[in-house]
Amino acid sequence: MKSLFTLLLGTIIFCPISAQSIKTNTNKGVVLTVLGNVQDAGSPQAGCKKSCCADLWKHPRQDRKIISMGVIDYDLQKNYIFDSSPDFTSQLQWLQEKSGTLEKTAPDGIFITHAHIGHYTGLMFLGREGMNSKNVPVYAMPILKKYFENNGPWSQLVHLKNIEVREMKNEVPLQINPHLQVTPILVPHRDEYSETVGYLIQGPHKKALFIPDIDKWNTWKHSITDFIKKVDYAFLDATFYDAEEVGFRDISEIPHPFVTESMELFKNLPVQEKKKIYFIHFNHTNKLLIPDSQQSKTVLANGFNIAMLGDTVEL
Repeated sequence: MKSLFTLLLGTIIFCPISAQSIKTNTNKGVVLTVLGNVQDAGSPQAGCKKSCCADLWKHPRQDRKIISMGVIDYDLQKNYIFDSSPDFTSQLQWLQEKSGTLEKTAPDGIFITHAHIGHYTGLMFLGREGMNSKNVPVYAMPILKKYFENNGPWSQLVHLKNIEVREMKNEVPLQINPHLQVTPILVPHRDEYSETVGYLIQGPHKKALFIPDIDKWNTWKHSITDFIKKVDYAFLDATFYDAEEVGFRDISEIPHPFVTESMELFKNLPVQEKKKIYFIHFNHTNKLLIPDSQQSKTVLANGFNIAMLGDTVEL
């Protein structure tokens, strides 16, 4: 098997595409688009009485969608979703509208990173109570595949053939279609029910790295800075901005790289390398969700990007 680094070388209202991102609306080729940038529990978060949620209860923001990415192959008229969030219904509709495939009822494939609530529970909408879909390919690592097959209600989706779970192997590329290759990469995270992966997503011309959840960069066997150098875009875990945001919670129970830690790690990268980085997967308390916050201004001033709903890049 070739080494991973060898392979690396080889009507819903969404917010406007941010000026910081590369915008693509050519209706041809392969593109990657942000379908959601919020942590698993959404924004506002259930039970939240803080100021970050107070106004949102009365005035919901349509740009606050839970983490998910979409890939559109315009030439083959195919759509793929990376992480099936609780906002799956609106995200699928928007993806089909953007790709001009409204006649389709389901994506051509769904890739799951792990079994935390914001990343796979959207699969429920494929079931008998919802779409009652037929054999939608769901790509999962071995432990996650067994989890789907042996635990309800997900096992019912398998039994009724709403979904067809296809097993992946760590760092083994999958040629999804002639234009798209996907490689799962194990990352350290809280693996209560399944292993956790990020994805290397390679189109005809460019590569993107998608790692919405990881414990800390220094606990991973790979170097994140080396990965950034070998891809064109890197959508990276930014759940919490800093330790102050976590407050009374024990960070050892919910480990993630703070944005401040990531910026320190990446500070010596050349400007062109920093431009590849898109912070994503924001907790409801993270002020990167507020465009005019000091935290957002700091991230942008340091040469990084903040992933926003609708951001689209060419693959």
